Amino acid sequence: MKPYKKDFSYSYALGIFSTIELLNTRPKQVETVFIHSEYKEVERLQDLCHRHSIDIKQNDKIFNRVSQKENNYVLGLFSKYSCKLSDIKPHVVLVNPSDMGNIGTIVRTLASVNIINLAMITPAADYWNPKTIRASMGALFHHEIETFSSFAEYRNRYKSHEIYPFMLDGDVVLGLDNCPKNEKYSLVFGNEASGLDESFRKEGISIQIPQSDLTDSYNLAVSTGIGAFIFAKTNGQI
Repeated sequence: MKPYKKDFSYSYALGIFSTIELLNTRPKQVETVFIHSEYKEVERLQDLCHRHSIDIKQNDKIFNRVSQKENNYVLGLFSKYSCKLSDIKPHVVLVNPSDMGNIGTIVRTLASVNIINLAMITPAADYWNPKTIRASMGALFHHEIETFSSFAEYRNRYKSHEIYPFMLDGDVVLGLDNCPKNEKYSLVFGNEASGLDESFRKEGISIQIPQSDLTDSYNLAVSTGIGAFIFAKTNGQI
């Protein structure tokens, strides 16, 4: 097995926690679980692999090859899979996100507020990259993630969702007392560098998150977390 590249048909979860999440949520996609000779707490992992008829193998060389800078002792190799978003559940839409760590953090945060439908507008960072999976702590495997070549393609597919673009000067200053109530909503966020352009004002009710004048904007993962929490709390996801 070689270090990960985007065009591979497979990826891998590094670390025991991410691998356990993979085995619990997507066992049919798992090809093999590898362990390092220094990994000692192997019984739980063996039981889980046995339950799903998945091979578990000791192979120290694989860890030296794919994880030279980190102390990882468990690796779950899996085939990539495709998903489709739910027509009746809320979505988060990331327009051209460029940072794998941000995507992983966002995925973990969204799982904590029971929003597990994520649309990615390309070009975008690779959410299958092991770094993204590691940043998500394996929460990525709970999500339905679908990619689109443009926001128009996404909008045409999910016409019944109410669109809420998050912008620095959005029309509604978001709070727990005035958050829109809607079972089928789409929270749209731009990328780390430029956010959303003005064309998104035409797509729905634009939202801004209040902030002090000490910074020019929130980090993408932070703004997504704030927006998702308030909408999920208001609309009964948590």
